[in-house]
Amino acid sequence: MWTSCMSFIFGEPVSGRLPARVRDRIARQQLQSEKLISWVQMLLVVLFASLWAVAPKTATNPDFNLVPFALGFYFLFTLARLIAAYRGTLTRPFLMASVVIDVGLLMLLIWSFHIQYMQPASFYLKAPTLMYVFIFIALRALRFDPGYIVLAGASAALGWITLMLYVVHAEAGNPMITRNYVEYMTSNAILIGAEVDKIVSILMVTCVLAIAVLRAQRSLYRAIIDSTAAQDLTRFVSKEVAERITQADRAIQPGDGESKVATIVFTDIEGFSTASEKMSPAELARTINDYFQAAGEVIARHGGVVLLFEGDAMLITFNAVTPQDDHAARALDCALELEQVCRERTFGDGVRLLTRCGVNTGAIVVGAVGTAERLTFTVHGDNVNIAARLEQLNKQYGTYVMCTEETAAACGDGYDCAFQGEIPVKGRSQPVKVYSVARP
Repeated sequence: MWTSCMSFIFGEPVSGRLPARVRDRIARQQLQSEKLISWVQMLLVVLFASLWAVAPKTATNPDFNLVPFALGFYFLFTLARLIAAYRGTLTRPFLMASVVIDVGLLMLLIWSFHIQYMQPASFYLKAPTLMYVFIFIALRALRFDPGYIVLAGASAALGWITLMLYVVHAEAGNPMITRNYVEYMTSNAILIGAEVDKIVSILMVTCVLAIAVLRAQRSLYRAIIDSTAAQDLTRFVSKEVAERITQADRAIQPGDGESKVATIVFTDIEGFSTASEKMSPAELARTINDYFQAAGEVIARHGGVVLLFEGDAMLITFNAVTPQDDHAARALDCALELEQVCRERTFGDGVRLLTRCGVNTGAIVVGAVGTAERLTFTVHGDNVNIAARLEQLNKQYGTYVMCTEETAAACGDGYDCAFQGEIPVKGRSQPVKVYSVARP
């Protein structure tokens, strides 16, 4: 019950300890907020100085005027704060001191009004300048840290209590306290209830802002965690698939999918199993990672999406995740460039690799398969199996890129598609015509 109540008021807390990379992102965001706060404070210095400069002065001003000295000190302090923010050297004690100094200088300026205008101390309690304290409190909301809001509000309340007590004890035997509201409004007398109202207002605004910022902070942390998870997800699945998952209107369920006409490319490294037996685990990892890095650049260049790495094989799709009208041509261009790249360079510690590709175009199903607890985003269907079969047929025909009649017809001119024969496919009444593909 208590936990539910706290969650209702303050929002759901972030469970567990935040990972270091998430804390780093939050720290960078907070640093940007501190830069903005410093600029706003600099603007306030200019505003205070301008208001003081144009404010009417009494005919007989005192010899010593505190205001320009306080504003000068605040300007230098704010400038130092701004420089520290851009250098990234702001510390928590410095920030806490900054909050107290902001409020303290404002209270000092308000206190100086009765000297500047040569009035009883109670004169400054009616100064509208107190309203600026809410600016300093609200300013701390830019950081998404309720602690600084609470510190600013508490400092303001304590400062006003101090000013009120100073008025009460400024003149011995004459506390200037009244219970008459009219007298309070038309004289220098003070009404304790009115000052308590101001303090309560400061504390209430502080509480509301602190709760709002705490709720926003928790939402921000969850958003950063989700964003980081989405970025990490792109290292395990393609960016396009990650965006499809994270931007779905509802949680993806097993069996969610859609039928599309797409082109599938299966790739496999020729003789890699035999070659890998001669490599150490470290050499094998370097070689295969180097190959996948080079292949990934080619695939991305042609707009393909890798849905599966299995051993040294890849399942690449075109028009399955992202729409592409020329998906068949893109797939053949990708397969041919993969073959060319493998012929022109070595991988890992000088290992030569050749890749074989099977390409097929047809209707497939794109979506999630698995259980409610664990899903895989993939493509499936008869046409996917045919692409895998074609990749294996390269070995039989001595070729490196093979496609079906559907792909050859869809890609148009510009390719040397040589008919190789017909192959039977389980579940189909008619054999499938296959072609080897090369540049003309």
